[in-house]
Amino acid sequence: MRIDDLLARAGELGASDLHLSEGIKPGFRVDGIITMHPDYSHITAEDMEGVLESLLMPPEIARFKKNKEHDFSFTYRSPAGEEARFRGNVYYESGRMGIALRQIPIRIRTLEELNLPSVLSQIAELRRGLFLVTGPTGHGKSSTLAALIQMINETRREHIITIEDPIEYIFKSKECIVHQRHVGIDTDNFAEALKRALRQDPDVILIGEMRDLETVAAAITAAETGHLVLATLHTQDAAQSIDRIIDVFPPHQQQQIRIQLASIIVGVCSQQLIPLPDSGRIVATEILLANPAVRNCIKEGKTNQIKTLIQTGTNIGMRTMEQSLSDLVKGGVMPFETAMTYAYDPKDLQRILYG
Repeated sequence: MRIDDLLARAGELGASDLHLSEGIKPGFRVDGIITMHPDYSHITAEDMEGVLESLLMPPEIARFKKNKEHDFSFTYRSPAGEEARFRGNVYYESGRMGIALRQIPIRIRTLEELNLPSVLSQIAELRRGLFLVTGPTGHGKSSTLAALIQMINETRREHIITIEDPIEYIFKSKECIVHQRHVGIDTDNFAEALKRALRQDPDVILIGEMRDLETVAAAITAAETGHLVLATLHTQDAAQSIDRIIDVFPPHQQQQIRIQLASIIVGVCSQQLIPLPDSGRIVATEILLANPAVRNCIKEGKTNQIKTLIQTGTNIGMRTMEQSLSDLVKGGVMPFETAMTYAYDPKDLQRILYG
């Protein structure tokens, strides 16, 4: 079983993910649903070792054998000469090897092509602050950040540093100088890379994921010192994202962090990719933009009031997830039942649609 054949088939199927595990057939995720492909036999331990040797260099294999898991990324070129990029994770389960591969588009799509709200283009014009893109794994956060970084790359003359694990989208320097650092290869960890980045004359910093206290603290410092910081969190809505950042810190520091966060936060985009009835998926978003009322809520620890502020801030581009879903239902894009499944507050969605 050759990995090249599997990657080519993933491209033919339009699969977002490819799953390989010993003892089962290869699994392809298409439009959010995983199917064990009938054209393939069950994967053996020898197959998995062959795939591992095809995808990783010997030092990476040694690191995986030691740590029991490893993140990586690579570019695949098909026999027809077409390129596709993948990020991967190799791990053990019940003593057997498993590999998950996520396909990343080579071409960076614009906000418009991603069906994202045009108000997000304002973020690419900012000179400082912290902007968060949140949502579940596999729901397009990296694509949203890539669209913003590419917009900056094409319209400003600055220095962009990305810190990722692994590197996903590849940026070519255009008007900006872009440097991409792979955690584990170019730097030891996110927090250390962020601290050092402040000595590398950056204007914009992208953080692949804010995973721990040290990384969050370094991101806040970077935003405070006059940089635009873009980052992701695995949180559901805007209010939860604010609370997650604050809760990372010890209780005695949290009031100070609220004050700092209130001064630097510029917005939060929470997003979900939702399957459509026939095929494909569409993005639904919740947008929080930091106006004085939002900053005051964060400072005073009243994040439970943020949703109300979003509901009343539609004139400046804010909207709740339920408002986004209701637009899709009213436009005939999505059935009501699907929208209810993905609503953060189903009762609020019913109220918007039917009173």
